Amino acid sequence: VCARLPVIRERLGIDFAIVNGENAAHGFGLTEAICRQFYEAGADVVTTGNHTWDQREIIAYIGGDPRLLRPINFPAGTPGRGLTVMQTRAGHKVVVVNVMTRLFMDPLDDPFAAMEKALGPYPLGGSVQAIIVDVHGEATSEKMSMDISSTAAPRSSSARTATSQPRTHTCWSAAPPT
Repeated sequence: VCARLPVIRERLGIDFAIVNGENAAHGFGLTEAICRQFYEAGADVVTTGNHTWDQREIIAYIGGDPRLLRPINFPAGTPGRGLTVMQTRAGHKVVVVNVMTRLFMDPLDDPFAAMEKALGPYPLGGSVQAIIVDVHGEATSEKMSMDISSTAAPRSSSARTATSQPRTHTCWSAAPPT
């Protein structure tokens, strides 16, 4: 990722990049050092999933890094955050939210209720120009049902956005839907 991301950003003219760092530490979570390497390579935000806490050192780090997200539906009081508002290189505001489904996964808080609550203050085309959702889960059915169009705008699986048109992008991590 670190070797390819700068090339991909340059070649495709990407002005906002998100990396899922879920298993970056040899298949077991993420470390502060790896997270910093992602940023140095050009990642604007790093998302995680059910292996967030596999490397215990991340517990002390995650709360102080607004660009490192853990699933928003972890219980209240869990270190870190599940949503961030960032600005693209072109100056557009983007909401990035990380959520984890529950089927075949850890029993977390309701992902649908968490998403509705989290996205309420961010109407597309108002204060933000894009919403990008990293849905981490195992079951395709649950990922596909995470359609947030009722709270925002039409969903798209595209990684690039025409910045003049507000859109919501849903990204799937773990096994992609088929």
